[in-house]
Amino acid sequence: MAAITSVAAALPRPKLALAYRPALARDVFAAEHMRRLHSLSDVLDLDPLQAFDDDRAKSILSEITVLVTGWGCPRIDAAVLRRAPHLRMIAHAAGTVKSFIAPEVFDAGIVVTNAAAANAIPVAEFTLAAILFSNKNVFGFQDLYRRKRDQTHPEQLTDEPVGNWHKTVGIIGPSRIGRRVIDLLRPFDLSVVVHDPYLSAAEASALGVINLPLDDVIGRADVLSLHAPALDSTRHMIDARRLALLRDGCTLINTARGSLVDQAALTRELVSRRICAVIDVTEPEVLPATSPLYDLPNVLLTPHIAGAVGHERERLGEMAVAEVERFLKGEPLAYQIAAATLHLQA
Repeated sequence: MAAITSVAAALPRPKLALAYRPALARDVFAAEHMRRLHSLSDVLDLDPLQAFDDDRAKSILSEITVLVTGWGCPRIDAAVLRRAPHLRMIAHAAGTVKSFIAPEVFDAGIVVTNAAAANAIPVAEFTLAAILFSNKNVFGFQDLYRRKRDQTHPEQLTDEPVGNWHKTVGIIGPSRIGRRVIDLLRPFDLSVVVHDPYLSAAEASALGVINLPLDDVIGRADVLSLHAPALDSTRHMIDARRLALLRDGCTLINTARGSLVDQAALTRELVSRRICAVIDVTEPEVLPATSPLYDLPNVLLTPHIAGAVGHERERLGEMAVAEVERFLKGEPLAYQIAAATLHLQA
């Protein structure tokens, strides 16, 4: 045993580097995360790489086994891989990697993981709150109270079908986040219908939901929540025709991607006050200052904060570090990304 131990001790420690924009990844890595990375590897530089083509980056890349990435990581392509001949793992402390991981990374057999499961938690919590508030017609009551400044007037709205009792929630794309939303909805007296062309009958049964054609889900829902990925096939899937299928008073919730919805058509519907919306993502990402959505009483517009913000971001760092630890110990990974399914991710 002593001989084995001495041989293991003689093996070189893996070398690790960081790559992200510090301003974007604030709060992701706590001091404890960095201590764990140091215990597992030689962290070559605590200052994250923000480019891969300068002299410092070339020197660091030539040695590393593991690269821990975050928001703002530069694109990793064949040219970068040539500078990193020993790279074996990329652990992304955020969600999607589609924007910066080139196909050559998977072709080279490099393991890629992400922390999308950690980011799914606050998005699902945000969505749950939005669903319950929407069915309670919080928008209508708030607007009425603001205008009348009198608590006797809410009776004008109580004759409407207000509340969550036996309402129908439509989930478009029960992805990682959508499935977590479905789980969070279980304690409530709600019906859940979904649309997902990739969801089998057995999976739908296990989730306790009904999988229907897209137009049917839209037409049935009292609240419609979007959780589909941004693909060519999903761009503007909620267009003017489908927005017209929404019931009067329905609330559309979008915490996924702005490209899923025809922004101009949605704006027209919301200006008419026929429906309500909780919108965390838009197209463009920041709406023009003149957009009426900033001021409409039937719209809750937030600046892409449904995902991890503040101390919630530490979950992302924790998940990435745990994956690095599993990889370096030769243990199965929990969140490895398969090249074959990358195109289906958000």
